Amino acid sequence: MSEELNRNFSTLKAKADPPPYFLSYEVTEEDYHGVAATLGALTSNSHGKNRRLDVCVRVGSPKLDNYHRVRGERTQFTSGAPLTFEDRPGSIKQRIWLETDRAYRLAAERLIKIRTNAEVKVAEQDASSDFSHEEPVVRLETVPLARFAADQWTARVRKLSEKFSDYPGILTSSVSVTYQNETKYFVSSEGSRLRYGRGFARVIVNAQAKAMDGTDLATGETFEATDPGGLPRDEVIAAAVERVAQDLKALLIAPEAEPFAGPAIFSGRAAGVFFHEIFGHRVEGHRQKDEQEGQTFTKSVGAKVLPDFLSVVFDPTRNKSGNIELNGSYTYDDEGIAARPVTVVENGVLKSFLMSRSPIQGFDHSNGHGRRQPGLEVVSRQSNLLVESSHAVPEARLREMLVEEIKRQNKPYGLYFRDVIGGVTNTGRQGVQAFKVIPIIVYKVYPDGRPDELIRGADIVGTPLASFAKILATSDRSQVFNGYCGAESGNVPVSAVSPALLVSEIEIEKKNKSQDRPPLLPFPLEGQ
Repeated sequence: MSEELNRNFSTLKAKADPPPYFLSYEVTEEDYHGVAATLGALTSNSHGKNRRLDVCVRVGSPKLDNYHRVRGERTQFTSGAPLTFEDRPGSIKQRIWLETDRAYRLAAERLIKIRTNAEVKVAEQDASSDFSHEEPVVRLETVPLARFAADQWTARVRKLSEKFSDYPGILTSSVSVTYQNETKYFVSSEGSRLRYGRGFARVIVNAQAKAMDGTDLATGETFEATDPGGLPRDEVIAAAVERVAQDLKALLIAPEAEPFAGPAIFSGRAAGVFFHEIFGHRVEGHRQKDEQEGQTFTKSVGAKVLPDFLSVVFDPTRNKSGNIELNGSYTYDDEGIAARPVTVVENGVLKSFLMSRSPIQGFDHSNGHGRRQPGLEVVSRQSNLLVESSHAVPEARLREMLVEEIKRQNKPYGLYFRDVIGGVTNTGRQGVQAFKVIPIIVYKVYPDGRPDELIRGADIVGTPLASFAKILATSDRSQVFNGYCGAESGNVPVSAVSPALLVSEIEIEKKNKSQDRPPLLPFPLEGQ
């Protein structure tokens, strides 16, 4: 990679017009194992290895280059080209050479268009440069490759998945385990030379069913570790299978949610997703510069944006929360910048944004949050989101405060969101500045002491600024949500760690449902 970078960069600088001022290559190597089963039968058993090449060619100058954002356009120069996973220099160099030539041609063509565009369009509000100066880094880490015992895991997932056979109301179910070892190689014309990576193992337990009114229902649990040896024992996973099945069984007979606005508690996992969706995406640096974005917090640095008892830190260097490993950890981002913790909000006041090497007004340098899925361009993305609170109370007291708030508002009930599976948010100006968080386990909490009532078919909806203002308190115990976030630069692993939240008001709406009924034929294994 280094030899081809030096050759291509020096040749293009000498002969190309316009010449490049920066060139980098990133190769992502993945070694993947996966086993999945349903009702005791194996559905997949796979092992694969691949390498993908991403090329970044910048022509012009750091002040104005081919990556300059133009309203209504998306830049795409890299292709994530496949490389041989055998260490054959000739084959690797040829692919790098071809991809460099292709990316340079696109870059040169777009720079001409950008310069022309600047002469006929109105001036941009943020005149920051397109690329920041950062010191090069040379570090070659040894990436450990853990052993994946495929035969053992095959027997385990078969046995564990068979437990769903006891629940005929469940239409589909599975237990799967995956292990992916990722090694990244990064070289740049500035002198960076990096090799780093991580392992990631995951067990996924999930089940789906359909209610009589057509509502599709799903429940699930996951376990994460850096290698398969850190995943839980069978009895722990079996207990999760039982919880998932029992939750789904209860949802099938639960009443449908009605539109409602009132006080609620988000569990720590639900609160983590809540912050990820409605807050985290709005502090990603590139959104502050893009004039098609809503720019919710662009002019709010130094201003209060959350209650003064809340702080938010993004820390990719943190590997664990308690004994749970965090999915959003890494040592270097996809621009070769060292990971570091970033305090975005301190005591309710906005301090910073998540930055790649694309500067914005007031923030000239990266803080190690330029990320991407192979084959897409880097933008600023979230890592490990950590919510910290100075107004934390025991969970029993938080529930008492919820009941007090229900009574104060004279509402018939409040809500408790125990678990969620994700959400979506719109940050662009063309749409409504709103979010939707998708809960799977929701309870009505009654002020008169009646037992909580499980409901189904609810989606959380709202707008960010109004929602932040309604946070009243938090619990004193944090929980972890591990997952993947999809945005402009693809799917990247993330985590959110948060205590439970008490809010004075949140709105739910009915979930969309199909017109199809459950299967007419009886469950085939019933009575056997």
